[in-house]
Order: sequence, then C-alpha cells, then structure tokens
Amino acid sequence: MSKLEQVDTLILGSGQGGKLLAWHLGNAGQRVAVVERQWVGGSCPAVACLPSKNEIWSARVAHLAHHAADFGTITGAVKTDLAKVRQRKRDMIARENAAHLAFYESSGAQLIMGRGQFTAPKTIEVTLNDGGTRTLSGNQVVINVGSHAAIPDIPGLADAQPLTHIEALELDQLPEHLLVLGGGYIGIEMAQALRRFGSRVTIIDHNPHLMHREDADIAAEVQNILRGEGIELLLDAQTTKVAGQSGKDVRVTVRAGGSERTVEGTHLLVATGRIPNTAGIGLEKLGVELDERGYIRVNERLQTSAPDVWAIGECAGSPHFTHVSVDDFRIVRDNMAGGQRSTQDRLVPYCMFTDPPLAHVGLNEREAERQKVPVRVGKLPMAHVLRGEATDETLGFMKVLVGNDDRIVGFTMLGAESGEVMAAMQTAMLAGLPYPKLRDAVIAHLTYAEGLGRLLGNVPARAG
Repeated sequence: MSKLEQVDTLILGSGQGGKLLAWHLGNAGQRVAVVERQWVGGSCPAVACLPSKNEIWSARVAHLAHHAADFGTITGAVKTDLAKVRQRKRDMIARENAAHLAFYESSGAQLIMGRGQFTAPKTIEVTLNDGGTRTLSGNQVVINVGSHAAIPDIPGLADAQPLTHIEALELDQLPEHLLVLGGGYIGIEMAQALRRFGSRVTIIDHNPHLMHREDADIAAEVQNILRGEGIELLLDAQTTKVAGQSGKDVRVTVRAGGSERTVEGTHLLVATGRIPNTAGIGLEKLGVELDERGYIRVNERLQTSAPDVWAIGECAGSPHFTHVSVDDFRIVRDNMAGGQRSTQDRLVPYCMFTDPPLAHVGLNEREAERQKVPVRVGKLPMAHVLRGEATDETLGFMKVLVGNDDRIVGFTMLGAESGEVMAAMQTAMLAGLPYPKLRDAVIAHLTYAEGLGRLLGNVPARAG
C-alpha cells in the first residue's frame, strides 16, 4: 500500500453535488481530495444531461429546417451530418471540462483521476489512471458515485452489445432503423432526436403506455406526438429474446396480445432504468449499509450508517436529476457546518426535453388519488395559448391541481417552453400562494406563461 495521505474531506465521485461541495470546502480552506475514475465533473457535462440536450437541440434545428417552407422560408434538400452534430457536442464537452479544471485549480481542491476502493473506515486506495496508486484518508467522507444504465436480463441482449445513451451520443453515422427498448424519458428523448435526424425508430415498452408513472392523458398526448412524427410504438410488449448485434443487424422478439413477433433493426438502444454504482467499491469496509436495491441508506440529512460519512445524489437514492444533486450539496454543506437541513418535503420539478418538452412539479392526478388528497383539476390546450398560435407550437396542454385550501399542489405542462413556465408555478407553490392570485396576475403578452391565467381560470369552484 502507498503512503497514507491525510485530508479534511475525501470525496469519491466528481458529480454535480460532490464537485460543488469540493469547491466550496476548498475555497473555505479545507484540504479536499476528489477521486474520479472517468469524467471530470461527473456524467452530466460529459455523457448525460448537457450532451443529450446539445444533440436534441441539433435535432430540433433539423426538424425546423425540414419544415421551413411552412414558415415561408424555401430551402433545398435537407440532410443531417451526424459527425458534425457529434463534433458540436464534443466541443461543448471540452469547454465544460476546461471550466471544471479551472474551478478545481482556483478552489485548491485536488482532483485525482483513478478508480477508488475503500479499504478501511474513511480510507480509500486509488488505482491511478496514469499508473501507480495513492492511499488517502479523510476526517469526513462523501460518496457521490452516481448510477449506470441497466441492461435487463433478457436472453441475447448483452451479447447484442446494445447502445446505452452514452454510445448513442457518440454515433457519427445515422442508424437506418433504431430500436429503443424502454419508454421512459431517456428513451423517448433519444428516439425523437434520431427520428428527426432521419432514422426510422421503433420504441418497445412492456407497459401499456409510455412514461408509465405519468397520468394517462399526458402519456396519450406524448404518444400521439411521437406517432405523428413517424415513430412506431410497440406497447404492452414483453421482450423475450434478442439476436444479432447492434450496429449491424439486430432482432428483438416480443410477446404482445397473446402472440409473438420479431422486430428487425440496425441498432438497439437500451433505456430501461438505472443501477447505483455502489458495488465493488468496498463500502462494507467503510461501514456503509445499502438498501435492497443497492442504494446507500441515508437519513434525511444525507448521513450514512457510518459516522462522518455522507452520500449525495443518485447513489443515495435521491431523485435522479442533476438539480436534486445540487440541493443534496446544499444539505450536506449546511449540515457539515452544524445545520439541520433535510431532504424531507422538498418540491422537486423535472423536465423531459422532447419537442414539445414535458415539465412537472408536485402531485399528478394518480398520486393525489393514491394519497387521498382531494383536488380540483384545470386543463388548457396549448392551442388556446396565444403565443403558440403565433409560433405554430400548439401541441400539448397544461394541467393544474388545486387543493381545497386553494393552494396549487401540482402542475404539468406538455408544451413549448414548459420548463420555464413551470418555474413560475413552482414559485407560487413554494410561496403557498392561493391560485386566484396567480390567475389574476398581470402576465406579459405575448408569452407562454400568459396561459397560466386562462389555465387557472378553468379550475372548478370549491363545492359549496
């Protein structure tokens, strides 16, 4: 074992929450070491959030170019150079990488590139990427190791070497026919993007509708939008086996409606969920307990079962969003300083970056019914939002849930700029604002947020 190095705070994983904590503590004068096996800054800026939205935006540009004549602009033949799309994404990643290294330099936090494994309480041995080993011990430890794409145990699937979102974002040639296994947010985002670049796309999902956790009306609208763009959907279809190899010739056999059929494609993308990166890193040596799904057990302050050991982000079972990891950082930062900050009762929004995008915060109708929360529901088609009339972005709708006390308890929007509009509704929810206050607010014309007034005007009056 190499010579033991002592630091104040030792962080395994440089994802969003971990890196922010490292920079904060480093700037405060602590000796901080961050161990990262692959991606500076974690997966978000390298292979996940930013790269995927970068390519999704390229796909939107392609879609607009194909439909330019609808807006009076006449173009010639339109085609996608996927290698150039990839290079635009890589250039962005390079800028992000440089920015992260600059933050490490200015904060004084050490970034150690290598594979870390705990060998004793608060002690980690790092196999360095450029050779050799280092052994470090911290007065306090933070685990921020994230998650990876799940590959279901389906006969032939692993042998087919399917794409995950990571490999899909590195394609430089357009798939002739992309098969997408999984009807969640990642699968849908990538399916629409590749379809807009010019691929034939089929989504296969074992649930009766896409995004099975969403309300049925939201899922149905998304399905109509995808089908309208020529994406084939095979729903309520159990995948029984896979043959061939992704990138060449792949065949997926599904059972649906009492019979089997085989779907042939050139590429296969698996987007069926995530698995925490907690196996094989020596957490048992650290004294950290896992739950039955492999996530680190933490309390509401993000403390693990081991003293002075914290966990942040997806590996701690937090909702799998970068913005939640940022909030985890704030919780751990404050609690390390003696605070009593908690994960309980936080209002977590999310967006799916399709076109139009889906944004949600608070309860949906299914959750309200399950929790026995009485709500009144207001809906507004995006075709009734005047901004959409001007831009021809009329697909989707808004939906709001209001409690008996007139407070807003949930909001969903499938429509243009939905994430930006949702932030206004989230602010009202955080403030406990009675919905008539927002309904009657003077909102600038001609904006998408202007539709909130009409939406809230559709909330039924309280009984009695």
